[in-house]
Amino acid sequence: MAATNTLLADLKTRAKALGFDAFGVTRADARPDLRDKLDIALANGWHGDMDWMAESAERRSAPEALWPEAKSVIMLGVNYGPDADPLAQLGERGIGNISVYARNRDYHELIKGRLKELAGLLSRRTGAEVKVFVDTAPVMEKPLAEAAGIGWQGKHTVLVSRDFGSWMFLGAIFTSAELPADEPHPESCGSCRRCLDICPTNAFPAPFQLDARRCLAYLNIELKGPIPLEFRAAMGNRIYGCDDCLAVCPWNKFASQTREMKLQARDDLKAPALSDLAQLDDPAFRALFAGSPVKRLGHARFLRNVLIAIGNSGDAELAPLAEARLADADPLIRGAAVWATRRLVAAGKARALALAFLPREGDISVQAEWSAVVQPVRAD
Repeated sequence: MAATNTLLADLKTRAKALGFDAFGVTRADARPDLRDKLDIALANGWHGDMDWMAESAERRSAPEALWPEAKSVIMLGVNYGPDADPLAQLGERGIGNISVYARNRDYHELIKGRLKELAGLLSRRTGAEVKVFVDTAPVMEKPLAEAAGIGWQGKHTVLVSRDFGSWMFLGAIFTSAELPADEPHPESCGSCRRCLDICPTNAFPAPFQLDARRCLAYLNIELKGPIPLEFRAAMGNRIYGCDDCLAVCPWNKFASQTREMKLQARDDLKAPALSDLAQLDDPAFRALFAGSPVKRLGHARFLRNVLIAIGNSGDAELAPLAEARLADADPLIRGAAVWATRRLVAAGKARALALAFLPREGDISVQAEWSAVVQPVRAD
């Protein structure tokens, strides 16, 4: 036992030196309830178009299902709390609001190498097998982190920490070694429901449940097609992700701005102007977001989001930027440009544009956008 305690102490010391802010251990079989919770979410269709969640359900249901040799799981956390309230930017309609986690390097790349180094130390000291995961395999990191005692899943389903609020990146080390487990963290949300009440699309069917099909972070990142009409106005200027339910969590007041790992936001991604973003071609998009998670979105989906934000801006001076995309080669961009244009220009001009573009439009989804201009759907 003394040797094991020394090992854990050394692992924690090394983890801190590598930049990790939280460390906890749980047994691989500590959450037998995960399969039932996952089955309920899948049966309700809350995963939306993320078919990989259903396809990997068996392996996702438990660490041992993913890797039968797993006996223990070390969960690591990294604080990425912002230095300013991201909710304040939602009122600045001329900028694009990017989720806090995506304003710098892709955290997968930042963390994985350090996880491997820590896992290597464990393997050398014990001879045990190890595997590391940073959102790169069907691992249910948040409930495992709860079991490992580094936080609890809040009513918004995100991990909450007493030390870092709702701002935590998670990584996992699976090992065949049997390590002493930490006590699970009790759920500590109490009667608070701020995260539920602030959601602009009512994406929570109940506390601790998330319907991704209504979540803006799913809609503007994972969804490959047009943003559903009912959610476009609610998107506001959110062009990548949505931090509302995280940012409003009262536990954030305890989050230290001192981080073990350097995760400062890039200045050019804190409040980029929509007028600049709308003019990006594919090479410029790739260059601007090199190393950022935003790059994985691709140019077309990114411009789709920017055009929705332009349509929500209420700024007629941005209308020419939307009009310039009405003839774009990509129908996803064209459709969003139609919606943005008709929100910003006079009805007569919108109708004239529709009569000019609709007859030669070959994509059915873009045709529907133009048809809504020519024959608006009655509100009653």
